[in-house]
Amino acid sequence: MIQCVTCEFCKQGTDGELIFSCDPFSNIKEPECIVKWQLLKLNSLLYYQEQIHDMYERFAPMQEKLFQYMEQEIEEQHEADSWKTSLNDDTDNDDEDPAHEDDDDSEPHLPPTSF
Repeated sequence: MIQCVTCEFCKQGTDGELIFSCDPFSNIKEPECIVKWQLLKLNSLLYYQEQIHDMYERFAPMQEKLFQYMEQEIEEQHEADSWKTSLNDDTDNDDEDPAHEDDDDSEPHLPPTSF
């Protein structure tokens, strides 16, 4: 098996880091190269996932404060709009006058007459 350090698709960076320019779809020399390439990609995915997790941990307290602020604003908005619903309830109750419930529409209501 060929070592990556001796491969023509591997270069060493200025800080000693290995830089791979191999592509599994075009220039793989041995079948083991694909396995190595997959390991490298999984390592990079794991690294980026850890970085995202760290970023979310830093944002969590601020995000919680934002949610609390938004909930407070929504509650205040509902309280500010509560007069609309209470006003509608009052006008609905005015339409249903209990004194007129017993009225019979078949007989006209005439004022009392005195002779």
